[in-house]
Amino acid sequence: MTEQKRRPLPHDFHPEVPAFTVVSDEVSEGRGLASAQVYAEGNVSPHLRWEGFPAETRSFAVTCFDPDAPTGSGFWHWSVFDIPADVTELPTGAGSGDMKGLPAGATHVRNDYGTRDFGGAAPPPGDGSHRYVFTVYAVGVDELGPDADASPAVVGFNLRFKALARAQLVGEYEVPAEG
Repeated sequence: MTEQKRRPLPHDFHPEVPAFTVVSDEVSEGRGLASAQVYAEGNVSPHLRWEGFPAETRSFAVTCFDPDAPTGSGFWHWSVFDIPADVTELPTGAGSGDMKGLPAGATHVRNDYGTRDFGGAAPPPGDGSHRYVFTVYAVGVDELGPDADASPAVVGFNLRFKALARAQLVGEYEVPAEG
């Protein structure tokens, strides 16, 4: 495994907010991602369920970010927002291109692959273990503000100011060096 400097998580630069809980049937904290969450093997967004968020939550946003991508700016794998406050679970595959499993009103923006869906893990061979940070944000407004043409960075900018609380789940994935 290549030694690699661990980069900060996407919300390490945001104001501190209370934490709540997110769990998954497919992703476990600090464990390897299943082949279903790998770009070339399944490319399927994992099941996510959350609880313990503030009572004043008006909507949710869900992101997946790889801070360890060798880009200088990380890699956004998934960004969806304006999930209604009464939705506290996304089924496996909700982030697919056909949007089945996403509630009405939710907005998907393009990931760094350039597609409007969940894009699975695909670190370069031999680049070491990458972290895939699944974050659920409790948001204090019904509509975050950006539209479906916004970048994940613009979504993150808005979440910096409108998040009431945050929950995260970090899975890992590594592709061994070739040869």
